[in-house]
Amino acid sequence: MSIQDPDQNLVAERPPSRPTAPPRRLSKFAVIAFLVVVALIVVAGILPRLRTRAEVRSETERMAVPFVDVVHPRRQDASNEIVLPANIQAYTDSPIYARTDGYLKNWYADIGAHVKKGQLLAVIDTPEVDQQLSQARADEATAQANVNLAQITANRYEDLLKSDSVSKQDADNAEGDFQAKRAALDSAADNVKRLEDLQSFQKIYAPFDGVITARNIDIGALVDAGASGGTHTELFHIAYTRVLRVYVSVPQAESAGAKPGIKAELMLPEFPGRQFPGKLVSTAQAIDPASRTLLAEISVDNPTGELLPGAYAEVHLAVPSAGPTFVVPVSALLFRADGLHLVTVENGDRASLINVAIGRDLGNDAEILAGLTGDEWVVTNPPDSIVTGTTVRVADSGSQPGAGQ
Repeated sequence: MSIQDPDQNLVAERPPSRPTAPPRRLSKFAVIAFLVVVALIVVAGILPRLRTRAEVRSETERMAVPFVDVVHPRRQDASNEIVLPANIQAYTDSPIYARTDGYLKNWYADIGAHVKKGQLLAVIDTPEVDQQLSQARADEATAQANVNLAQITANRYEDLLKSDSVSKQDADNAEGDFQAKRAALDSAADNVKRLEDLQSFQKIYAPFDGVITARNIDIGALVDAGASGGTHTELFHIAYTRVLRVYVSVPQAESAGAKPGIKAELMLPEFPGRQFPGKLVSTAQAIDPASRTLLAEISVDNPTGELLPGAYAEVHLAVPSAGPTFVVPVSALLFRADGLHLVTVENGDRASLINVAIGRDLGNDAEILAGLTGDEWVVTNPPDSIVTGTTVRVADSGSQPGAGQ
């Protein structure tokens, strides 16, 4: 190849040059850098996803463990107060009927009147009884005359018999007639006494101290004693209210503690905030099979007459407990096929189901008679699917078992 002179504007041809080493090294660095950038981009995109996936897995596992609230069972006092509905009755409550027929002549006590024993309440006019009594007295007088004559005859026959003027048979006949006439006199006298007693029933007296709660008759009304098959007429109703009887039905679960002598308090809606003291005096000593309750009688003094017979009352009865009892929220109860359970937390994170015996329903709370010692941590709202051994987490760390220890 020739080289032309610069003056001749000739340019010498040169062989093509090879790539130099530095450009080749720069190309490798560029590839490596590109790969590093791509790897960083890939790592930057994958790591957050892996981290998020790990967090989701951890959160899922954590959320799979149920959160629970726990409480300690609340111990009940040695004597439990039970509230029972009750009916107030007068200590003595009696209707007063007539014992003789007639017409009411007058009455002297109206409803609400306080009367004393033996006080006159009413008078009945009995003309038929009066006429019968007059006739009976006349029959008695006739019988008395017959007895006198028969006695004289018998005495005469007795004297004549001594001189054999009459036969023994005639004397015996005279003596027998005398005895028969005397028996007739006794019968007539008893009839007079009966009618006198019947006539005495014209006046109606109070049988005991009390208050008249009803008067069912008025002046001129016909009074039927029912002796002839008619309907009895109740004249008055009288009640002794200075002391009242209050009857309550104690549930069978509490019947063992319902003993005579325990205290009771009565509360009535018409006396808000007031309590009337009473005392249990007797029980029926038998459980009613229909209601499974024990009938108990409570005596309440009522000197001022504020409490009225027939009223409704609530009785607060302090029944001694047979053993320690506890109170838990009703929401803590778990019903299973094998009975009633509570869920407790053991070792801080393990659920355990225990059988319990329930007592009274206290509204938001329930009484537990057996199955608790008082040291347990009871789950207040256990899941229905929980079983013994389930891992749980206590929601409130301050109430967590073992906290603060």
